[in-house]
Amino acid sequence: MHEYENTINIDKTFIITEDEATYYSRCSGELIKDPKRYRLIDLFSGAGGMSLGFSEVFGQPFQPVWANDCNQFCIDTYNKNFGPHGIAGDIVEILEQSKIEIPKADVVIGGPPCQGFSLLNKNRENDLRKELWRPFLDVVEKSDAAIFVMENVPQLLGTFEHGAIVGAAESLGFKVWQDKLIAADYGVPQTRIRAFIIGCKFADPSILFPPRKTHFNPNGNGKQLTLSFNREEYLPTPSRWKTVQDAIGDLPPPEGTEIRNIQPPLDLHFGRNPTELSRKRYRAIPQEGMNRFDLQRIAPELTPKCWIKKTSGGTDLFGRLWWNKPSVTIRTEFFKPEKGRYLH
Repeated sequence: MHEYENTINIDKTFIITEDEATYYSRCSGELIKDPKRYRLIDLFSGAGGMSLGFSEVFGQPFQPVWANDCNQFCIDTYNKNFGPHGIAGDIVEILEQSKIEIPKADVVIGGPPCQGFSLLNKNRENDLRKELWRPFLDVVEKSDAAIFVMENVPQLLGTFEHGAIVGAAESLGFKVWQDKLIAADYGVPQTRIRAFIIGCKFADPSILFPPRKTHFNPNGNGKQLTLSFNREEYLPTPSRWKTVQDAIGDLPPPEGTEIRNIQPPLDLHFGRNPTELSRKRYRAIPQEGMNRFDLQRIAPELTPKCWIKKTSGGTDLFGRLWWNKPSVTIRTEFFKPEKGRYLH
């Protein structure tokens, strides 16, 4: 992380070159050989997935110093993996308690609850969770962090709250930039789209954000296979998007229906006990890409009446994944085929 004293006269070519060198240094493990560590706070942390991305496991020079989530089970898991500095509880109430001191940090990360902006939430207009960016920025201010990274659903961008976030951050001295990222562009076998808002006090984040892509969609533009990649959009030798087959093609059949005390990832590789009716529905749509409409066409007698009444939308419900494409966005109840395109 280069500390630029002058954020006006920055050579973008130099920045891109330095960014590329840092990326390869991180991938090779060289970056964390430097003892310097940047202090990290994770808000709305869940079990620590975002902290993991900033950890030494991925070659990152960050040291977690504080975390918060309202779920005690999540914090117990976080503390098990990152150290006993996670606190469970309502962040608003925590900030009102003078006895709890927010430690100093270089970077604050987190994803305030997304339900207030999600299209799946029919009552999102009046959802109070849309305001939880405020305590996020309160922690940024209290910790004297010079950088923050906020993640949310793409529907956040362009809203009143988005404008308020940018305005509040700029009043704290941050330069702010935002964009939507597709996880598949960075090596995740999932076409998950999320919005990121980046704030920085010592440089303009738009210079390096969005980050250059490490992977490309081989079906998105045939020219990409024959022409050189735009250096400002891709790293020099990007790979094809990873697929469902890349991710799980080498796994053995699942065993049991509970977490097992064996080495990961097989400890979490277990199945379900679906009803015979569910099994008949699975067998009725064996081909990848099929969904509830195919079920209704092939086996209307097996199709729930509520699906028959719903004549449009929900094309991913009871859908099968494509083996040679990335997965669709994996949501909370991914283990229920009735909730999305999760059969495989």
